Amino acid sequence: MKSSVVRTLGFTAVLVMLTASTLQTVALARELEGATLADTVKTGEKTLKLNGLGLRKKAMFKVYVGGLYLESPSKDANAILASDQAKAIRLYFLRDLTKAQLVEAFQEGFEANAKDKAAQKAAFDRMLALVPDVKTGSTLTFTYLPGRGTTLQVADKDLGVFEGKGFADAVFSIWLGSKPPSEDLKKGMLG
Repeated sequence: MKSSVVRTLGFTAVLVMLTASTLQTVALARELEGATLADTVKTGEKTLKLNGLGLRKKAMFKVYVGGLYLESPSKDANAILASDQAKAIRLYFLRDLTKAQLVEAFQEGFEANAKDKAAQKAAFDRMLALVPDVKTGSTLTFTYLPGRGTTLQVADKDLGVFEGKGFADAVFSIWLGSKPPSEDLKKGMLG
């Protein structure tokens, strides 16, 4: 009898721990348009916090949810771009897109926002060459880490690293510059 009570109590304890773990996971994520992004991402020794989520729409189509991750929350796009702190933008795709569609959109954002286009163009073109086709539910992440550079990831796989804060400024200005893909996306990412 004692062993069945112990087994029942042991099972109950495991069930409580699993439930608590699930609740903690749910509490550590935010959702927009069916896309769930974690409240934090780890890069190097830094843990970045989700600053905000925004929706990218083109015409009537929902394209992706963008999440901005920072060391310290901020609503000031210029301050975020100027700071030499770790930061990341994660794009969660709500539809399938080809490499050509993504490259065209990123090029438009770069041309409209990058202050030092000429100096960063060659590195930007090398990064665009690595951009893959994406499927619904895929993620692309752009992460800047001082001293390392900007890493492009698909899911959790690094595709390439590009040196320099100037390059990071050009990439992050696509979403945080004066002419983002949409004002709603930028406002959402800024919290």
